[in-house]
Amino acid sequence: MPKPPTGPVRDEVEVYLETLEHPLKAEAMAIREVIAKADPSVVEGIKWNTLSFRTSEWFATFHLRKRDRIGVILHLGAKRREVVGLEIPDPDGLLEWLAPDRAQVMFGSLVEIQAKGAALTRVIQSWIKFVE
Repeated sequence: MPKPPTGPVRDEVEVYLETLEHPLKAEAMAIREVIAKADPSVVEGIKWNTLSFRTSEWFATFHLRKRDRIGVILHLGAKRREVVGLEIPDPDGLLEWLAPDRAQVMFGSLVEIQAKGAALTRVIQSWIKFVE
């Protein structure tokens, strides 16, 4: 019979972040912090092989394919559903709508994240009302 592991069990998010190789890793960590602090009900995990966030349902997933920008896909969960009345105030123009139930936010620098962090917080707070 195998021995049980000794020492602390490492969280899958910690492992993912330690092994993440991306030129904008610092920017990704800054966005992660903004999303996590947007609401106390936000929990992070690994979904779709990348960092994702949930309340009662997954609502945000990192998009790291581009090497010069960090993307966050905002969605309404793992399953496509009919969307009625999804109106997200976005006076700063952060959202690029990809479908009626999905939008993307992109950042390319820490300066940009710092300048638009409060706007991203407001977008996240509005978005999660539709997934609760």
